[in-house]
Amino acid sequence: MPRSASLPAGAPSDWLSLGPASRLLGVDPDTLRRWADDGRVRAYATPGGHRRFSRADLDRLAVSRRAVRRPLSTLGATSDRVNRAYVRSYRTDSGPPAIDRLEAETRAEFRTDGRRLVAVLLAYLDASRPVDRARWETEALGLIEITARRLAAAGASGSDVVAVYVRARHPFLTEIGSLGRRRALDATQLASLFEQAVALLDRLLLHLVAVHADMSARRAPREVPG
Repeated sequence: MPRSASLPAGAPSDWLSLGPASRLLGVDPDTLRRWADDGRVRAYATPGGHRRFSRADLDRLAVSRRAVRRPLSTLGATSDRVNRAYVRSYRTDSGPPAIDRLEAETRAEFRTDGRRLVAVLLAYLDASRPVDRARWETEALGLIEITARRLAAAGASGSDVVAVYVRARHPFLTEIGSLGRRRALDATQLASLFEQAVALLDRLLLHLVAVHADMSARRAPREVPG
């Protein structure tokens, strides 16, 4: 909950609503809500239940984020490095049975799309403008939809699909988390980066499950009335 439930002192312009506040920082609304709950940004609730965020706190955070923000590639989080992490991880993990049911050509396409998805995810996290993030997320959703269709065509169950996804997200998040150890990143930047990655991956998982369920339902044999 916001730290203050009553209208604080100051002009209305000293407080921003959720949309403008999150755009000012270049983070998604859920991240900003968590920061307010954690006390990193002062906030209060209007009588209608809408949050307002301290402009002074937002400006301070924005300056801090700009001061430490560097492209992920300069921090070592390149597509090649992340893909090598996948190779190492998959070398010791045979994966869910759904992968084994894919034809060799489909597996190759699966890997190609996976490498592209890694590049798109990194580009999303590097983007500072909402319009750029929206563009990268749209491409990521498209790649996830292709994956869902392939898994449905292979007869993968819903639990298989979730297992494939959880297996795939682990090396990515591990690499993002390891940036802090390798580069001694500012804790605020690292926490924000990780939160944004998790939020995006969660949205992709929901899309994967929804598309797979829809495709599986279409493929299921229909009962013929007796």
